[in-house]
Amino acid sequence: MGRLDGKVAIVTGAGSGIGKAAAKLFAAEGAKVVCADVTGAEAATAMEIGPAQAAAMTVDVSKAADVREMMERTKALYGRLDVLFNNAGIEGAQAPTADYEEAEFDRVLAVNAKGVFLGMKYGIPLMLETGGGSIINTASVAGLVGFPGIVGYTASKGAVVQMTKTAALEYALQGIRVNAICPGVIRTPMVERFTSASPDAEAQLAATEPVGRMGTPEEVAALALFLASDESSFVTGAALPVDGGFIAR
Repeated sequence: MGRLDGKVAIVTGAGSGIGKAAAKLFAAEGAKVVCADVTGAEAATAMEIGPAQAAAMTVDVSKAADVREMMERTKALYGRLDVLFNNAGIEGAQAPTADYEEAEFDRVLAVNAKGVFLGMKYGIPLMLETGGGSIINTASVAGLVGFPGIVGYTASKGAVVQMTKTAALEYALQGIRVNAICPGVIRTPMVERFTSASPDAEAQLAATEPVGRMGTPEEVAALALFLASDESSFVTGAALPVDGGFIAR
């Protein structure tokens, strides 16, 4: 028996990193998984899982029409939605706040914050049809504390934390749990884009974590699995760090 047997899950940002690790783990635990991404890599993730348990959908989470269609196609394919992992995100540019481009700020907020909002807006009604479910939103430690030079990213992830708490309160009596995961420095393509700029960047990032290393996508996916499963039935409205102790300082 898998921990997600009989459940249907959507994972956005499933083409790589945390999303890919979570999609594969959810499927291994018995779920039917919709692998959604905008890059085209979602097809490879679904293929790795296998057609009996996974479907790929190309989705721009910042567009309401795309998200609404994803929910409609999920219902047509599998009849229900039990788990929604709003994980898609981008890092955006790095610049001091006064130098940060308005268009860049809008772009980051559209994917990271509006994308989560749209996922919940169109996913919650589908969950309510079958008595509830679990929503997991990927925030960041940057949504809990300040980080200079990435105002778009910190603003977007702070918004994810607050939307999570709001939705958790709104739907607590209707069987929907809503939680946020706040990763620290995780070895993903997003982080690798940053570390590739300097030969010392990876070591410097790893040193920010009290455990002395980066986390892995699989370690974040393990928390997502717990939140997706019935084992976390009394957990809602939480913003849970997966950060090697970073927030504990």
